[in-house]
Amino acid sequence: MAAKQRQQITAVIYDKRGRVLSVGQNSYIKTHPVQAHHAEKVGEPEKVYLHAEIHAITRCPDLTKAYRIFVTRWDRQGRAVLAAPCAVCRSAIEAAGIRQISHT
Repeated sequence: MAAKQRQQITAVIYDKRGRVLSVGQNSYIKTHPVQAHHAEKVGEPEKVYLHAEIHAITRCPDLTKAYRIFVTRWDRQGRAVLAAPCAVCRSAIEAAGIRQISHT
């Protein structure tokens, strides 16, 4: 049986002028209370490992300035692949007041 391929996902939060406020990456070993809260809220409590979007949100120094989040994922050949936020991340993005979501 082949090992599950792990993906590297990155999320960047920008202000209205396009300045980077924070960057986050997913983790297969780290957790965070914000991740656990939103996972429980949407009925997916098993999703405890830190997602890139939530990592970026927790690292953002001033969420009142957060306007857009851009989420990317690349395959081993360097091609952009779908990185739409899951229900857990959509819940956290909405709670953070981020107005625009874009992704690969």
